Amino acid sequence: MPPTPHFVVVRADWLRDEADVARVRREVFIEEQGVPESLEWEPLDAECAWFIARGGAMVDAGDAAGEVVGVVRLTPDARIGRMAVRACWRRRGLGAALLAAAMEEARRLGYGGVRLSAQTHALPFYARFGFRTEGGVYQDAGIPHVAMSFTFKDFS
Repeated sequence: MPPTPHFVVVRADWLRDEADVARVRREVFIEEQGVPESLEWEPLDAECAWFIARGGAMVDAGDAAGEVVGVVRLTPDARIGRMAVRACWRRRGLGAALLAAAMEEARRLGYGGVRLSAQTHALPFYARFGFRTEGGVYQDAGIPHVAMSFTFKDFS
């Protein structure tokens, strides 16, 4: 088995990185999961703090300019969302690193906690980080989701 390529998570610059963020979101949400394109793009995107995971040979060589292979956003109202990791990069810790970056930014901004809308298959992933479910299952873009929250004071 070949070695696992490394990755880095960095704060995105929306003006510079928007196309790369969109590419990952299109691949994961629109093409892979069948989310209608009209539901994926929001004016809010430009107002969010975005984090991107870069990976590949360039990162392995010490250059943080590798391809964008994962993304997540933190909205101004403390919601984490649009987390997407390209299929060939899953199960390598990118999701955990992206989530940690968004949560750290929320804490830095003084938010008391964060909320998210989790696809039901990802509930165990978020629960490992201390997120708690709120309410039942609902449909979002034809995909079952559950609201979840995390309060920083509970885990300081």
